[in-house]
Amino acid sequence: MRLRLTPREDSYYDLFADSAGNLVTASRLLVELISEGADREGIAEKMRACEHAGDERTHAIMRRLNESFITPFDREDIYRLASNLDDCMDYMEAAADLVVLYQIDHLPKEVVRQVEVLERAAELTAEAMPRLRSMKNLNEYWIEINRLENQGDQVYRRLLAKLFSGDYDALTVLKMKEVIDQLESAADAFEHVANTVESIAVKES
Repeated sequence: MRLRLTPREDSYYDLFADSAGNLVTASRLLVELISEGADREGIAEKMRACEHAGDERTHAIMRRLNESFITPFDREDIYRLASNLDDCMDYMEAAADLVVLYQIDHLPKEVVRQVEVLERAAELTAEAMPRLRSMKNLNEYWIEINRLENQGDQVYRRLLAKLFSGDYDALTVLKMKEVIDQLESAADAFEHVANTVESIAVKES
């Protein structure tokens, strides 16, 4: 394989921005999924398409790493950022898929708050990715993502308390817990993206 001797920085930045934009689409599909009367199977199919598109972008970044001799920042950080973005997508898609597979008709209202946290985290991430070019004005992004993740943790704990309150049968508890666990993991993954961005910005400053 022939190595490029000049950096292809724009392609990395564009791919990261595309990946984050795809997360916004996925998070809004989750909002649709949990709304009353939603075509959940149709939405889950769209989520799978988003997940596939996210995988393609991740693979494109990995291919670029293999082809590039010079990268805009540390290769390990590029790999980690791409993987973290991919994790966000995987967890959201898994949550949507489980809602459909388990035929969960009624989700606790707190799940709406979980999904709202993810939607806002996705929007902030998409806004932040283009700023990687200059490494400026990023600190508010990771601070806000951390705040959102803390909110998500609080909602998750309240959901667990509700699930184990005795209002649900054991099978429903197991099904719902798998869904909210995936949503919680997605919130954690968005924080991992922000932490990686912070690490990159510190190194490049």
